[in-house]
Amino acid sequence: MSGTITVRRIHPADKAWLKSQARLSGVSMEEFVRRLIRDRRDAARCQTRPSEAFRRYFGPDHGVELPPRERYRYKPVEFRDVE
Repeated sequence: MSGTITVRRIHPADKAWLKSQARLSGVSMEEFVRRLIRDRRDAARCQTRPSEAFRRYFGPDHGVELPPRERYRYKPVEFRDVE
């Protein structure tokens, strides 16, 4: 798997920070950016969904029964014969 990304117009202060952090970590700037991306991706996977947080604090273990999950969309219109 080979991918190339070119980042243009990076602020000189940002480049200097990347360079110094890579040097402190003992890796190249390229490897340091790879690790930053991987760490960010892993953190995004671990984020709690709002529904999971709600269930944790208000679910059946805490005395509140939640209704079954449904899709909330418009209900179809029903036409009836008027007598």
